[in-house]
Amino acid sequence: MVTLDVRPQLLDTLSALRDRVAAARFPLPLAGAPRARANRDELLAQLDDYLLPRLREPAAPLLAVVGGSTGAGKSTLVNSLVGCRVSEAGVLRPTTRTPVLVCHPEDHHWFSGVRVLPDLARVWEPLRETSDDLVVPGQDPGRGRVLRIETADSLPPGIALLDAPDVDSLLPDSRRLAAELICAADVWIMVTTAARYADAVPWHLLRTAKEYDVTLITVLDRVPHQVVSEVSRQYGALLTKAGLGDVPRFTVPELPESAWGAGLLPGTAVAALRTWLVHHAQDPTARQQVMARTIHGVLDSLKPRMSELASAAAAQYAAALRLTSAVDAAYDNEQARVRGRLQSGAVLAGDALKRWRAFPLDCTAGELLDALVESLAALLLCSVTAADERVDEAWRREPAASAPGLTGREPSLERAEHRIGLAVRRWRRELEEHAEEEVRHLERTAAPDAEVVAAVVATALLGGRRARNAGEGLAERLGAHGALRLRDRAGRLLTEHVDRVMHAERERRLAPLDALDVRAEPQAELIAALSVLQKER
Repeated sequence: MVTLDVRPQLLDTLSALRDRVAAARFPLPLAGAPRARANRDELLAQLDDYLLPRLREPAAPLLAVVGGSTGAGKSTLVNSLVGCRVSEAGVLRPTTRTPVLVCHPEDHHWFSGVRVLPDLARVWEPLRETSDDLVVPGQDPGRGRVLRIETADSLPPGIALLDAPDVDSLLPDSRRLAAELICAADVWIMVTTAARYADAVPWHLLRTAKEYDVTLITVLDRVPHQVVSEVSRQYGALLTKAGLGDVPRFTVPELPESAWGAGLLPGTAVAALRTWLVHHAQDPTARQQVMARTIHGVLDSLKPRMSELASAAAAQYAAALRLTSAVDAAYDNEQARVRGRLQSGAVLAGDALKRWRAFPLDCTAGELLDALVESLAALLLCSVTAADERVDEAWRREPAASAPGLTGREPSLERAEHRIGLAVRRWRRELEEHAEEEVRHLERTAAPDAEVVAAVVATALLGGRRARNAGEGLAERLGAHGALRLRDRAGRLLTEHVDRVMHAERERRLAPLDALDVRAEPQAELIAALSVLQKER
């Protein structure tokens, strides 16, 4: 038997490329994101279920996947090729069955493990189905996604048939499974009918097969005798127009056994197709041609598909940068505004200003600190709210911002108010600790009250020109050097806490975007993996 000469370096390169594809993420809802996700999933399916296992085990049997639209007669065709009922056919749509792989008993070991389709659990008994509890194709409530393995002596060694779910199933999971199974094929057998050969679904599969240059067969099924020549001619003309004129084409007439998908077709109805499959499974040269064409077709298709993935990854990162920049710009602007407001003494207003004017005769140091803390928290909350509103306005112009988790801010300001309130009260406690430390250093018998010192230095820092006499009062209590030292420490402490609040709120707003993990590296990694593969080939 002729085998493929596969170097270990090529397998290592493909495995590395596969990991780069698996790591690519497209969470932002950009125009090309759905296509990129589908492209990635299809690539992974072909690499995991076909290319890598086929290159590692070139002696494994050929796998021919029978695919097509609802009611095309796939199961009846598989049963007829095998010569016995191995796949459940029926009239219920979508067909409620598990995908079935049938092979010769000698080939059973090739498919009982996870060499191909590793994500599907293997079962060997038919799954029970009732009208009250229909089983989704490829799924068993107790096992997850499954593949039923059947053996038949009537099928020659070297070839396996896989009856896939409908590619146009009403169930999304079934459609995805059908696409995944087709990606595992050495040979794609596309089945359509005389009534539906011009439908969009089979032609999408045919164009995909042409794009990847895989080994392809088409079966025109259930063709009435009266129109066999005309329908076959029209179908052939469509294939030629699509550049698929050289694709092997088989016609299966409409027979009584086709009705309701209940019987086996006579051997003569599928003899030509069976002969083609047996020849390409058992003739070394023909077998080599089938494998080589599909392998090289998939390998050649990697360049445009990887480039498309890299482009989509770049678009994701560019969108994430725009969203991040909008947050940074809004918070940078508000942080600068807060600094300006603090320097101008905006905190010493309203109740805080009233308390200061009444201090110390009609207002205690604790009451003054309470008012200053409340006013500072209000200023920070206002700035955070303004920043979030600017972010909302900028993000409304970005389609990427509609990603789940990014839309909708907190329903109220209560949580932000709580977080900021905690931070400002923490600043007050640390300020009071600094004041107590400074008072302890005084060499006096009658030291000033630490809370009074804290209230005065807070007023001096937050009051601007309105609190000029606060600095004088601080010097009277601590001395010039002590007042200057405490004011410097308190000023740095205020800046640190205000910056920490604004940074924490900025990070809170960016957290859902950061959780999506949209990075710059995937674009370069995908391009690099493709470049290494091209050099290795």
